[in-house]
Amino acid sequence: MAVTEITKENFEAEIRNSPHPSVLDFWGPKCGPCLALMPKYHELADNPKYAGRVKFCSVDTSRNRRVAMMVHPPVMMQPTFIFFRDGEEVARLGGDKLTIERIAAKVDEVAGL
Repeated sequence: MAVTEITKENFEAEIRNSPHPSVLDFWGPKCGPCLALMPKYHELADNPKYAGRVKFCSVDTSRNRRVAMMVHPPVMMQPTFIFFRDGEEVARLGGDKLTIERIAAKVDEVAGL
């Protein structure tokens, strides 16, 4: 399963109108912790247990600042992972000490797995 790139043009369709819980990774190309987590996040998205059950998405904030401002409160640090269910934010994790294990646990919680 691929990670869907989110822009202001597809945010509503991909996140707000998604029939599945969604995880949205806000990252930047100059963010070391973001780049360290990225391959692990993509591996998580490829886990068969999530196929057809959870949508994994990402936002490059250097190119899509408006998306970071569309959520409330706005995303002010990277990495930040926001979890959506029924189009609404239900959880948020962030900071340079964030681990893929914490992200996976929150995915499971939000998706009811």
